Amino acid sequence: MSTIKPEQRDVLLVIDVQNDFCPGGALEVPRGHEVVPVINELISLFDHVILTQDWHPRGHSSFASSHPGKQPFSEISMDYGPQTLWPDHCIQGSTGAAFHDGLFWAKAEMVIRKGFRSGIDSYSAFFENDKTTPTGLTGYLRERGFTRVFCAGLAFDYCVRYSAEDAQRQRFETYVIEDAYRAIDMQGSAAVTRDSLSGLGIGLISSMDIR
Repeated sequence: MSTIKPEQRDVLLVIDVQNDFCPGGALEVPRGHEVVPVINELISLFDHVILTQDWHPRGHSSFASSHPGKQPFSEISMDYGPQTLWPDHCIQGSTGAAFHDGLFWAKAEMVIRKGFRSGIDSYSAFFENDKTTPTGLTGYLRERGFTRVFCAGLAFDYCVRYSAEDAQRQRFETYVIEDAYRAIDMQGSAAVTRDSLSGLGIGLISSMDIR
């Protein structure tokens, strides 16, 4: 594709680049730290940057430890549908919930914290996992006049995927920057994600396409 020059109507959405999703973290995304220098370069190119931050209370309902006898990465049924159970991660105020030390995040105009409701998980930057409870990001973007959303971060097949899909469904022109994400890739979830994004018309681009 032709080179994209970020404009005033564009926003870079940096998703969950937090210690617990990087090597040594409680829910490590393989090679998750590798996105940091790529995202830092992107941050320097965009005038407008928004970050998301997983922000769970202790005992969150998505933690396997909250369900006796259940193991991490198993699945249960919640009122809002299937829920993967995770290791305890991104506890509010913890080192694990902090942004990666190397991330140049201070330029962010807004930080969306998600997953803070104890009874429901939140992958998307736009909606909780019930797909109806909003975070407020849609209204913020519209009020600011943004029309294009560029997504990067962790993990591709969960929070990046659902954020990008919701951005597109909220009628923002949406792109996912492929060298600025890493995937958990459970049971082929990365390939499924690519197919889903392509099917929705979401652009899959490289950071080299943005200049």
